[in-house]
Amino acid sequence: MRFSPHRVSGFGAAVLVALALAGCKEQPHMNPGMPQVSVITVQPKAASIVSDLPGRVDAVRDAQIRARVTGIVQKIEFEQGGDVKDGQLLFKIDPAPYRAARDQAAAQLKQSQADLFSAKALANRYAPLVKANAVSKQEYDNAVASSRQAEAAVAASKANLDTALINLGYTDVTSPITGRIGKPLVTEGALVESTSATQMALVQQLDPVYIDFTQSTTDLAKLRRAFASGQMQRVGPDAARVSVVLEDGSIYAHPGKLLFTGITVDPTTGQVNLRAEVPNPDHILLPGMYVRVRVDEGIDQQALLVPQQSLQRTADGMQSLMLVKDKKIEQVPVTTGSVVDNQWLITSGLKAGDVVVVEGFQKIRPGAPVEASPWNPGGAGKAAPPAGGAPAGGEGAKPQEPAPGQKS
Repeated sequence: MRFSPHRVSGFGAAVLVALALAGCKEQPHMNPGMPQVSVITVQPKAASIVSDLPGRVDAVRDAQIRARVTGIVQKIEFEQGGDVKDGQLLFKIDPAPYRAARDQAAAQLKQSQADLFSAKALANRYAPLVKANAVSKQEYDNAVASSRQAEAAVAASKANLDTALINLGYTDVTSPITGRIGKPLVTEGALVESTSATQMALVQQLDPVYIDFTQSTTDLAKLRRAFASGQMQRVGPDAARVSVVLEDGSIYAHPGKLLFTGITVDPTTGQVNLRAEVPNPDHILLPGMYVRVRVDEGIDQQALLVPQQSLQRTADGMQSLMLVKDKKIEQVPVTTGSVVDNQWLITSGLKAGDVVVVEGFQKIRPGAPVEASPWNPGGAGKAAPPAGGAPAGGEGAKPQEPAPGQKS
């Protein structure tokens, strides 16, 4: 059977038209002129609630090494920036004048002891003679008084010798604590004075260290409730576990403890001064360093979280979210809590099931109709394309061109 060319081309055209109509039926109708937004549907989930608070590292103990005697510095016995032990020799002050003072005090003590021996011997001789009326009572009383004065002189001489020995010991300047020492503040040959207590160096204990930070009284009350209820992990009778975030964003390897004792309120700001104690065996944390203290406040079983980029700021500085309701944009003010896994915790203004706009803010406004599609966080910031192949976001998207011979 043979077909004419006209009949073949007519049959092919009919097939193409049928295929085009079938393709149009498979794709839902989308308005190419309507703004496209990427959204998420908020659902409550369990989340660990933490607070990141800025803080500054401080040494547990700062020992200012000061001169306790006047003299010339003969030698510096430490390496600046090194670790020193309790009792380690740091400076040597010229001891010659203090050795002489010690020897003089020792000689004075011997003289006083000799005078005491003589006075006691006289008093002992007069004791039986006064009973026999061989010496007057007045002479006996004077001998006893001289003996007691000699005893007092001996005690004073011992005290002078002790003082001389103490001053001689102060010529060896030692460290009162174990820690890290800074640079020497005096040089060899310098004159240091006890009257002005010349500072010679600074030793800081670096293991453990304190981290001082501030928090509002309201947040402190929440921390206390979480601590009392057992949500916060206890590490002592009056301390809770915290972690430290370093300047590069990494988590410090050694967790610390938040101390609830000694809390004070700054009267100028109304903020509470808090302190954490953190182990520092490797001396990574140095006094003066700024870090962040991460306080674990417990688990929120009904946390509402949204991506950080979805949060908007209004002209008056308030925070808000764009919601899609009945295919229209609605702007709602919200209150945020802490950041959990790079998402904002919304504490008020949002409820479960709300549809939040994440991308596509450029061409939308409150009350404007929009086309919404699910947000795809793994798509390099682009939403997943809706059915029909239209690009996500809608800004600058062009409708798909029909194939030759097709009609949509």
